[in-house]
Amino acid sequence: MKNLLLVAACLLAAAPVLATTEDRRLEACREVLEEFLGMQEGIPRSLIDRAECVAVLPSVKKFALGFGGRFGKGAVSCRTEEGKGAWGPPLMISLGGGSFGLQIGGQAADLVFLVMNPKGIDQLIKSQFTLGADASVAAGPLGRTGEADTDLRMRAEILSYSRTRGLFAGLSLEGAVVKQDKDGNRSVYGEDVNPRELLLFWGQPLPPAARGFVNLLQDLSPRPGAGK
Repeated sequence: MKNLLLVAACLLAAAPVLATTEDRRLEACREVLEEFLGMQEGIPRSLIDRAECVAVLPSVKKFALGFGGRFGKGAVSCRTEEGKGAWGPPLMISLGGGSFGLQIGGQAADLVFLVMNPKGIDQLIKSQFTLGADASVAAGPLGRTGEADTDLRMRAEILSYSRTRGLFAGLSLEGAVVKQDKDGNRSVYGEDVNPRELLLFWGQPLPPAARGFVNLLQDLSPRPGAGK
């Protein structure tokens, strides 16, 4: 019996630590962004080069029967050193909110937001902000043919992309509320974080679970001198 207990203890000690919910979320962010960029009519690479931050929210749920609601969680990474440095550690975020209208149906969608200017970053640093009210949002152009239309949309602080897995009528991001996921950040970093320090000045070590997401951004769109 003692030998069996000893073997069991050794197996448990050698077993890998189970991934946390936030670990899986960060891996899903990497997968979604990679898939979006791999699509023929996906996000133009030139927009990634111009973006200050990239947010990914995998499998955002939306449901409605007269009154609509949406909920999802994801992560956002920004370029550090006033946009001249490498992509920094991610801030965990959530998206929620409701909308009225003639709506019926349900939907799960992957969302990607490109934050295109410092005003958009200022909103991210707040505890929460509303798309369309606090920060202007526009549907981002797709593929090579969409790049010609980019300048018409660059007044928006945030460009949004979605990949729908179900059917839904009247989908709109106007009125959606983006919040800092304080519990998620505490789980990833082991303590409360300062959003400004984290996003703009690399205020925390890069968590192992976030390396895939951040390294993908760095490989896609490095900037000269970005080698942190």
